[in-house]
Amino acid sequence: MAPATHDALPVLDRSGDTPLHAQVAAQLRGYIRANKLAAGAALPSEAALCERFGVARSVVRQALAALAAEGLIQRESGRPATVAAPQEHRRLVQRSTGLYEQFAQSGVALQTRVLAFARAEPPAEVAEFFGTPQLLLLERLRHVADAPLAYVRTWLAIDTVPGLRAEDLADASLHGVLTRRFGLRPGAGRNQIRAVAADARLADLLATPAGTPLLMLQGRGMDQHGRPLEWFTTWHRAEQRVFDVDVSVGHESVQPRLQAPPDAAPDAPGTPDGQDPLARAQALVAELSAELARLRGQR
Repeated sequence: MAPATHDALPVLDRSGDTPLHAQVAAQLRGYIRANKLAAGAALPSEAALCERFGVARSVVRQALAALAAEGLIQRESGRPATVAAPQEHRRLVQRSTGLYEQFAQSGVALQTRVLAFARAEPPAEVAEFFGTPQLLLLERLRHVADAPLAYVRTWLAIDTVPGLRAEDLADASLHGVLTRRFGLRPGAGRNQIRAVAADARLADLLATPAGTPLLMLQGRGMDQHGRPLEWFTTWHRAEQRVFDVDVSVGHESVQPRLQAPPDAAPDAPGTPDGQDPLARAQALVAELSAELARLRGQR
């Protein structure tokens, strides 16, 4: 494959305090994602990048090393760097441990930005679950290597988390904070997977086109005493997410359902290949259902 043209690469802003190699890495990262370069696509050579950005080869090599460490590109001596195949991030959907803990256990650094943290009026079903409308709404955006991965909306009972602040949850595990500060540990619960198409807000938050298929995980969890702890909904970018399910002989705790959201528009924007985005997302969940059926048949 011929090297991708570098004419469109933006010029560095040299007026800031950010190191040049970090700027070059950020520009290349954005270029790869904005142009949706496929795995194997070649980047410009080191010499071409030096010329394009007006920097020394050592700066370019530092930038490429950072992208390689993220898993975004692959490097071979004597050849231009190429775009790496997307890394799959896996999650066990029937575990009470959250996304942060599961990623940490696999060695992946998950970044968390708190978008909102305030008292809010909950939907009727959420208030019924907690037995009170006195709830906090927490909204977070989670990244891996600066790439948006998931948007999370969580409800918590106000009286169970006195003094909790938004800054306590930046780049942190909610479950870890609840355990350390309030003695609350996640216990039993129920999770549900749905296939949805990204609306305008989700598309903006997750840096994906409107109508793109997303995997939505919704759950309600109790604490170790059997009391309501959290109600959460997480929208995942689907192209790099895999939901794993452990199926045991004695108990199967995950029951995926294919269900379009009631407000889904029948004429939602199509995906680039012309396939209905919701159908594509539902197909992803159908694969999970089929695997469950196969495992049941082996028992």
